[in-house]
Amino acid sequence: LHQILMTEKLENIIDLLDRGVKLFPNNTLTLDKRNGKWESLTFTQVKQQARHFAAGLIKMGVKPGDRIALMSEGRREWLITELGMLMAKAVNVPLSIKLNVEGEVSFRLAHSGARFLILSAPQAKRLADVGFGPEGITLIHLDNCDALSDGVATYDKIIKEGAEWLKDSDNATHLDALIASIDKDDMVNISYTSGTTSDPKGIMLTHHNYVSNTLQSASLVKISTNDITLTILPWDHSFAHTTCLYCFIYYGATIASQIIGKTPMETLKLIPQAIKEVRPTLMMSVPALSKAFRKNIESGVKAKGDFAWKMFEFFRKNAYAYNKDYFHRGSGLSFLRKPLVWLGNKILMSKIRKNFGGRLQYFIGGGALLDVELQRFFMSVGIPIFQGYGLSEASPVISTNISGRAKFGSSGTPVHFMDITICDADGKILPNGEKGEIVIKGGNVMKGYWKNETATKETIVDGWLHTGDMGYIDPDGFLQVLGRFKSLLISSDGEKYSPEGIEESIVELSPIIEQCMLYNNQSPYTTALVVPNKEKLKAFVKEKGLDWESLEGKKAAIDKIAADIAQFSKGGEFETMFPHRWLPATFAVLAEPFTEQNQMINSTMKMVRNKVEKVYAARLEYIYTPEGKQIYNRQNMDALA
Repeated sequence: LHQILMTEKLENIIDLLDRGVKLFPNNTLTLDKRNGKWESLTFTQVKQQARHFAAGLIKMGVKPGDRIALMSEGRREWLITELGMLMAKAVNVPLSIKLNVEGEVSFRLAHSGARFLILSAPQAKRLADVGFGPEGITLIHLDNCDALSDGVATYDKIIKEGAEWLKDSDNATHLDALIASIDKDDMVNISYTSGTTSDPKGIMLTHHNYVSNTLQSASLVKISTNDITLTILPWDHSFAHTTCLYCFIYYGATIASQIIGKTPMETLKLIPQAIKEVRPTLMMSVPALSKAFRKNIESGVKAKGDFAWKMFEFFRKNAYAYNKDYFHRGSGLSFLRKPLVWLGNKILMSKIRKNFGGRLQYFIGGGALLDVELQRFFMSVGIPIFQGYGLSEASPVISTNISGRAKFGSSGTPVHFMDITICDADGKILPNGEKGEIVIKGGNVMKGYWKNETATKETIVDGWLHTGDMGYIDPDGFLQVLGRFKSLLISSDGEKYSPEGIEESIVELSPIIEQCMLYNNQSPYTTALVVPNKEKLKAFVKEKGLDWESLEGKKAAIDKIAADIAQFSKGGEFETMFPHRWLPATFAVLAEPFTEQNQMINSTMKMVRNKVEKVYAARLEYIYTPEGKQIYNRQNMDALA
């Protein structure tokens, strides 16, 4: 990796951009929909605007090392402002647009010591609606509007003033000198964790971290200058940051931004339209979005009638049998199914793919463990989802499946130019095949946690990043990630088991269970917190000829939940999927779902387990009592009211 960095002269992110401008000056880098039309900027134009923004920041008084928070939807200005900050040797503190303003945003601003806050119009409105005016922080507005006074800093003003400032040769020389002095260990971001296991920490990611991880990712995933991605993931998260922004800059490819609606819900609903208009060739996704895509596909086929659905199911099941786990596709006698796979693709699956623009080759999935069934489904349609694995502390990519070398259920093979090993609780290296903590070492390992030396020393030991994730390397060289150590089920005899696979499968294979969290903290049996789809339950009860408000109706609804969970137990349809001792012996029905608003789901749709456990501590305690273990208990009945 060091030789490549030296050969290509890639010391920092600005070197990466300069390389793109040199090799692909007129290639389209960004694509955004504005006023009903898609507008593009070339590599050269992006660099020029970033340079002007950097100059404008310097004119405003930004000094090297200053922290500047950025809170906006993913759009070209997001990328340009970050590049401009880096040219001015400032540090970007990217903030999720889903953060609670008064609690989470204010904490990050104070903790990072941000001097400036860049806001899109929707985020500025959110702050104004709650009367939030951060003291001592200068606001910069990405969007112009009539409500802003003349003295307010805006993106356009800063760009204009920066361009004017650079006309003085001394100023231009000053900016060039700043850029030339960027050190590879200078910070690019303080990226705050979502707090899935504890309070958020500020992850310090450097130029060397991002450049290293870009090249590490490029060692597995090959992108051409003709490729285009539609970025539907939040740009503040390192997954989109590295894989959607910097990797595409490295390869000279195009980054299309999602169409931004008037509300977050409208933005989500505009994703199918954006896909059809942009016609991306590859996309990054997370399980929650992939599940939504599947539902749309299935509902679209069902709408065409019973015959179309039966034909779809026939070809889907045939593809499942042929593809197997992808790694062994077409092996044995299953190769005889290939003509039917071809036929299904010709007469049906190719038409489904047109709803994804017709050019989409594959998704790369990250953010959370992806259910195998979901991977098999998309492979049958002809748009595979290749699961990857990483964490923000690793910038974030550690491994991924790729076209031609993948295994469903795994997290792929580790990237090149990085060391990876599996260790036991004492730090002893385990042989391949044995389960332990995933530990890595390489240029992608973070600098540390901002203002938290204790946590840094606990996480990085002798240069090795201890991920806190449990896994193993299988005989074929694929990394199998089992889940977080801190989320493990722990039985009364001390045995441990990762619950994510069971949770994902229950939700995926049950038509009425929308969310599920398993729990066992050294108890005789495992329990589950279950969020049902009440409308589907009501329809089920009605089909039984029962009144939803009656005692019999409520019992029938609870029986349905129990029956769906029981499908994984002995005698059930999915009895061979998981060890029976870890399946829930009983469950608590919850009245409210886990959402980002109640902070039980983070920005990448991961469940925040410690938050769920804290909020529902009384329910968890109750279902370990004789009364609570009975599924028709009072609290379950009340939750269905």
